[in-house]
Amino acid sequence: MNIALIAHDNKKELMIQFCNAYCGVLAQHTLCATADTGMQISAATGLPIHRFLPFANGGAQQIAARIAYNEIDMVLIFVDPNQRLPHEDVQNIMQLCDKNNIPYGSNLASAEMLVLGLARGDLDWRDIVNPKNKPFTA
Repeated sequence: MNIALIAHDNKKELMIQFCNAYCGVLAQHTLCATADTGMQISAATGLPIHRFLPFANGGAQQIAARIAYNEIDMVLIFVDPNQRLPHEDVQNIMQLCDKNNIPYGSNLASAEMLVLGLARGDLDWRDIVNPKNKPFTA
């Protein structure tokens, strides 16, 4: 499965810790992230991560386009609940996930449930919806 990883600046450390904790599960899948998040996760975990542009410089749109074309199977997007309004691109990504039946976790608890379900095979239905045996490319 293709999994997108996105984290607000003050949630990046939490995302890194999460990826460390679930490295064994995540290593079995194709991961992508925005530039800085991907670099930090890869450096901390050794996981191979396809890196898009920085979030605010087009990376969010690149991931959103992949979601719209059903090329992403899961999105883990750790948002900062203390921001008054979510970034427009974050709202767009979540809306596209809802529209295309792509599971997403916006906090640690929901992300953990998704990854544990992924390990159990609960999300294998995505292979029927999105048949592919190749990772996406840049």
